[in-house]
Amino acid sequence: MTRPAPDLTVIVISYNTRALTLAALRTLYAQTSETDMEVIVLDNASADGSADAIAAAFPQARLIRAPENLGFARANNVAAARARGAWLLLLNPDTEIRDRAVDRLMAFARAHPSHGIYGGRTVFPDGTLNPTSCWGRITLWSVLCSATGLTAAFPRSRLFNPETIGGWGRDSVREVDIVTGCFLLIPRALWDRLGGFDLKYFMYGEEADLCLRAGRLGYRPVVTPEAEIMHLVGASANTRADRAVRVARARATLIRDHWPAWKVPLGLGAMWAGVGLRRLVSAARARAGGPARAGAAALWREVWRARRVWLAGYAPLGEAGGRPPDAPS
Repeated sequence: MTRPAPDLTVIVISYNTRALTLAALRTLYAQTSETDMEVIVLDNASADGSADAIAAAFPQARLIRAPENLGFARANNVAAARARGAWLLLLNPDTEIRDRAVDRLMAFARAHPSHGIYGGRTVFPDGTLNPTSCWGRITLWSVLCSATGLTAAFPRSRLFNPETIGGWGRDSVREVDIVTGCFLLIPRALWDRLGGFDLKYFMYGEEADLCLRAGRLGYRPVVTPEAEIMHLVGASANTRADRAVRVARARATLIRDHWPAWKVPLGLGAMWAGVGLRRLVSAARARAGGPARAGAAALWREVWRARRVWLAGYAPLGEAGGRPPDAPS
């Protein structure tokens, strides 16, 4: 007999994170007891033996072995198409579930069904706050604050650091613009209505686009401190410069997709100026010596060199630039 559809499908996308993915799955199963769930793991052609290790350690999980790196957005869409649950939970491989976080998030979502998209609180391994569980949307003001250094100078200011919602400890229930895809719960019906992730976002920005599109339908994403996980952040990124370029490219795409046309040149110009300023300042500081300063100078030099790439953003699939030329395969 066919097993009845579970309440929840948990989707984990793995890419060369063998040990982390195994820990994520171990804590997921150990800390989830009240939710009827299935787990789908899509391995993005990892070269570290992740797929075989997952199959051996967790035969109850449904493993999809992708023949190439599909990227985060497409991989989640592929896995979601095979999901049977009425709810979908996107869970990063560099996370660990704490204190029944999945059960708690599901209970919260059922008690507050109008929000559509749900997230929790994330912490680092030492228990300190990791604020990346949610974000405010990109605005012209936030881009200008970042470009001029105000965000870095006043990280706890909600005025000068609006995207990080500076100063808020994620210790209260709050509506937010964006729930991060590391721990994102959404009804399957809403996911299907939105068409899942926009595939132009190969990596980074896809959950922001999803949440903003849900917002246009009247939904207000929300986070709750009742559901807490550990999240390392960036475990699958190749280098700091690689990640910075991808993030900048995603931000440029979000600006194009979600801002009025007249604002787009202003936002992109501010991004260009901000990276240029960081390149100059970091180069000047590097002359004083020190490996950290030299590393920062090298980082911003690489990001500046790639400015034409990230300013162009991601084009729709099928158009020039639809798949990033530097994407791993």
